[in-house]
Amino acid sequence: MSEHPLPPRAAPRERPAHASLGLVAIFGATFFELVGYFMLAPLLLLRLKDSGESTALAGMFAAAGWLGIFLMVPFASALTRRLGRRPTLWLSALIPTLATAGFALSPSLALWFPLKIVAGMASGLRWVLAEAIVAEFAPPAQRGRYVGLFETLVGVTFVVGPLVLAWVGPQSDAALWAAFGFMAIGLAWSLLIPRVPPAADAHEARVGLRGVWHALLAHPLIMTVGFVGGFFESGLTSILPLYGLALGLGAVAAALLVSASGLGSAMMMLPAGVLADRMAHHPRQRWGSERQARLTLMRACAAITLAGTLLVPLVATMPWLVAPVAFVWGGAGGCLYTLAMIDIGSREQGITLVNSTAVLVMSYTLGGVLAPALGAAALQWSPVLGFPALLLGVAALGVWLLRRAR
Repeated sequence: MSEHPLPPRAAPRERPAHASLGLVAIFGATFFELVGYFMLAPLLLLRLKDSGESTALAGMFAAAGWLGIFLMVPFASALTRRLGRRPTLWLSALIPTLATAGFALSPSLALWFPLKIVAGMASGLRWVLAEAIVAEFAPPAQRGRYVGLFETLVGVTFVVGPLVLAWVGPQSDAALWAAFGFMAIGLAWSLLIPRVPPAADAHEARVGLRGVWHALLAHPLIMTVGFVGGFFESGLTSILPLYGLALGLGAVAAALLVSASGLGSAMMMLPAGVLADRMAHHPRQRWGSERQARLTLMRACAAITLAGTLLVPLVATMPWLVAPVAFVWGGAGGCLYTLAMIDIGSREQGITLVNSTAVLVMSYTLGGVLAPALGAAALQWSPVLGFPALLLGVAALGVWLLRRAR
């Protein structure tokens, strides 16, 4: 993805001892913690509304978690270097668990807001570090498979968490403690993570804002791929119900558009990772070097995103098209993020990899935040012209920048 000449192929990196056990522990810990998180997030909003708080205040509370992520992600590498990778993972699992207990024990908003921010900071730290470790410790010839599987697992928790909440009952007093239980199980799985060897670049790598800035300058296309992926996978998903209503769909059909996007994301990331492995390790190097093969796939995903977006003007007259288009947005956007994570995991390791992952997470989050803000404004202004124009502009920009990459 860098625009500089490709360096000579490095010697294969040796996998650390107990790498497989570490991956299993990270997969299990992430699954249970995120199920608890996706139970907790809607539950707390419902509790705020039930207590008579305004929608604006509930929105500010939801945004507090993203604020915590933005505050922590640039400094993930500095904290990781100071504490070590395994203790940092433990800390990132402990803080949300304690915060969930605080939500259950006190109804005070004066406590809830700082707890939400601190829990968001821990979630951002875990997001960056878990992604980086999975990419680094996966078998080199199967890195795409492992990263794709991890991203799919994360996507599944988006569905499982709310389903468990619906089964327990959001009005039940046990709901918060059930979320706490999942968080605690995630913490226990985190304790199973074996000793991680010190990062080889722990002493010389840049950390904090300097490290993130250096990673961005070295590989600027990470920002492009992350932003486009976050815009179409995460950001648009949050306003798809509004788009459905603007098209005249019923409330249930409009809400199901979120499921169409999530289904595309969950179904396509693992196949994209497996395909990345096969193309990168083709015996005849049919697709060029490993990085050239991944860039080819990224270009294809960006082109698919643009092709799906080109159908949006037709959706006004053929509303049935909106579900397939949402599926394409979720699938292609998720694949872009997955392929970017595979790419940086293949060329970097240690603290440098944490910095590059932080850039990817920040750009993905930026796309996820801007899409609903700009998309909602465009929908209000002109759902037939303004909204498609916005989406076409972002999709075309991604295709153009990836086509220019060497």
